[in-house]
Amino acid sequence: MTETPLLQLDRLTRSFPGIVANDQISLTVQQGSIHALLGENGAGKSTLVKTIYGSLRPDSGQMMLDGKPFAPANPAAARLAGVGMVFQHFSLFDAMTVAENIAVALPADLVDSDLTDRIRDVSASYGLVLDPFARVDQLSVGERQRVEIVRCLLQSPRLIIMDEPTSVLTPGEVGRLFTVLRKLRDEGRSILYISHKLREIRNLCSAATVLRRGKVVATCDPGQETPESLARMMIGNAVRHHIRKIQEPGAVRLSIDSLDLPAETEFGVSLKNVSLQVRSGEIVGIAGVAGNGQDELMAALIGERRCAESDTISMDGAPVGRLGPTRRRDMGMSFVPEERLGHGAAAAMSLTENTLISARGRRNLARRGLLDFGAATRFAREIVLAFNVATTAVTRHAGSLSGGNLQKFVIGREVLQGPTVLIAAQPTWGVDAKSAAEIHTALDQLARAGAAILIISQDLDELLSICDRFAVLANGHLSDVRTSADVTVAEIGLLMGGPTGDSAKDGDREDAA
Repeated sequence: MTETPLLQLDRLTRSFPGIVANDQISLTVQQGSIHALLGENGAGKSTLVKTIYGSLRPDSGQMMLDGKPFAPANPAAARLAGVGMVFQHFSLFDAMTVAENIAVALPADLVDSDLTDRIRDVSASYGLVLDPFARVDQLSVGERQRVEIVRCLLQSPRLIIMDEPTSVLTPGEVGRLFTVLRKLRDEGRSILYISHKLREIRNLCSAATVLRRGKVVATCDPGQETPESLARMMIGNAVRHHIRKIQEPGAVRLSIDSLDLPAETEFGVSLKNVSLQVRSGEIVGIAGVAGNGQDELMAALIGERRCAESDTISMDGAPVGRLGPTRRRDMGMSFVPEERLGHGAAAAMSLTENTLISARGRRNLARRGLLDFGAATRFAREIVLAFNVATTAVTRHAGSLSGGNLQKFVIGREVLQGPTVLIAAQPTWGVDAKSAAEIHTALDQLARAGAAILIISQDLDELLSICDRFAVLANGHLSDVRTSADVTVAEIGLLMGGPTGDSAKDGDREDAA
């Protein structure tokens, strides 16, 4: 390694309304190294790499590339300076060939009659076999990633940012990717590598920077750490004390029995033998890094995707796996989707009209086939009052509310229907601490009234403070359920690593130095 680092960040700060995403971040990436960027969801990783790649501008702080000031105005400027990025979700046109997809992303001076030959040369040099004339819709996921990498390499980057590059790859494809990355490292290029898979980090990376809540909390050589110590750096040495007073649960209200559900898209995750029971009076939490099957599980639970067998999902002993959302609501289920605008509420509809989306049956907002707007208006006002929703009138469009206030409205609409089963994804996403506490109190009261509540969230503090029991979804597998009060940080980190675990012994690590 040369004395001058390839990339240096000095007290980089970037804020958004209500949050400091990157807070005084300093980081050094040496030339010819594979450097990991670790952290939970929301730790600030995406904001940081978007800043390095020129998609965002920092509020303050300085970047240096190869010892010179670096402030790209856009991604094209970053690429021109020698910074490339391979995104987690590919940006390819299915109806176009490999060569055409590469050409549309290259600067004009790199697109010439020799392009197909250069694609073949780069592909062969790194073992990334590609046919320049193959249509992208005929390629496997692994082959599509090769297109992204070759497109990046054709621009001769010195620093390559890779965002969760193995999330959609098979084990064999992961091994081939690692061979490519080590070859790039040995040529003197540097790689900034984002992944939540701790075994990968330990096997591949010679350095790591750990972010937590927008700040750098640790730097280390991952190969000298254990999965437990890496997890502790990411999550913290302690979790918040369990604040909900556990009551004796009643009968099973929600049952999931060996749920298998194939992914709908190439970027989706298949659910594999997921089983879980939630009892009356109980709040159960499901944690996990985003993209590990949470969306698929939510869709199956609320009826947006049907199960092959009706009894795969049951409510109070009645099979509902083949029923749609409306039928499940009629039987006592309420649900809060992660995407509040567009999925939980219609932006162009008033708050009154938005009550009709889900509450017209259980709150008698429709009679003899006719909508009762008077009843809907009264219910909307009840929600606004009970959940302190800041709005001038229930005639206001949902899209006019702030994100936090709309979240409170959606939560209130579902809770005040008095469901027997409530399923909520990210219930306090985007709300302030006071509002989050109010939502938690409402969930606690609903459970004490006899409801079974299942929360799917990326916020570990939330899950471990409000939930009685806790499990982790990783790569479509659900872990054993643990009592929230007893779970440790080390257990959480290992569970989030997936069913194959990150339990590799130190001797398993290939030298990444």
